[in-house]
Amino acid sequence: MKHGIHPTSRPVVFRDKAGDLAFLTRSTAASDRSVVWTDGSTYPVIDVEISSASHPFYTGRARELDTAGRVERFRRRYGRSAG
Repeated sequence: MKHGIHPTSRPVVFRDKAGDLAFLTRSTAASDRSVVWTDGSTYPVIDVEISSASHPFYTGRARELDTAGRVERFRRRYGRSAG
């Protein structure tokens, strides 16, 4: 690897407030805010919109489509012709 061209990687806390999840990992992302982690050290924190704790696919709260209503609407609009 060439020296001096790569961004510095440091420990960062990513926090999903909607899902009440926070995890410590290494990242090159920077933040002006910080948080005290469970080990007593202070790390930069980055708030994220969605994570595995709040995403419908992972939580099982996915929106179900009203397929019966769509089928009935289709049948009313393009019903079978007498013939």
